[in-house]
Amino acid sequence: MEVVRLLRNLASVMLALSLGLHWAVLQSVGWATMVVERVQATSWEVALKSTFDGQHPCKICKFVSEGQRAGEETAVQVPLGKFEVFGMTTSGWVAGPPLLEPLIRGDGEVPPGRSGLPPVPPPRWV
Repeated sequence: MEVVRLLRNLASVMLALSLGLHWAVLQSVGWATMVVERVQATSWEVALKSTFDGQHPCKICKFVSEGQRAGEETAVQVPLGKFEVFGMTTSGWVAGPPLLEPLIRGDGEVPPGRSGLPPVPPPRWV
């Protein structure tokens, strides 16, 4: 049971890291630190305004913005020109539900294999 809990926690951490949630946590820590430090010297209003105005970043805020910028630069760009499914490209095969021909064509003719009448409903048992 402990192994399952460990794997679940590890998967949660890996998902959080892949989504970039570590930057949000670090940024929140930076903001909280800035507010606490600035409230000691000024009022709450001034401390909150200077924390969130973007003009007075702290070391953590600078670190987060550099880390996010570096992560965007090293992101892998996937070419969208070619889509392969089981080794076949979209030019030879289209992935998706089967295309159904319409019940009645534009000229009013019923497609072959279908009669113009709906099927007879099954008998009802009372």
